[in-house]
Amino acid sequence: MFNSIWYENLTRPFLSPPKWLFAPVWGILYLTIFISFILYFLKKDKNKRKGYIYFSIQIILNFLWTPAFFGMKNILLALIIIILLDIFLILTIKNFYPTSKIASLLLIPYLIWTLFATYLNFSYFILN
Repeated sequence: MFNSIWYENLTRPFLSPPKWLFAPVWGILYLTIFISFILYFLKKDKNKRKGYIYFSIQIILNFLWTPAFFGMKNILLALIIIILLDIFLILTIKNFYPTSKIASLLLIPYLIWTLFATYLNFSYFILN
């Protein structure tokens, strides 16, 4: 699915990190995402339905981004996906907060990294 020749030939945006950085960052982020979800799941609260829905949508969008960008080589589709991911991640954080502040706060680094990835995706779209 990953075509390194296609990716390597793209004009890279300013602030583009080295490729080796992505795996460790995502490894840490997936761990915090998992812990956040478990903490939210374990809290007793009758009004968690929206949190589950928003969390599910954002995680699906997260997993759809890679095939759109690298598999289909569709930078615009990937940009649309990541913008939706940003929106649903913010909604997830907002909905997790009343039930579990820690679960909500654990998603902040993920949001920051995703917003940075949105900048990169947008830049790749403009430059290529």
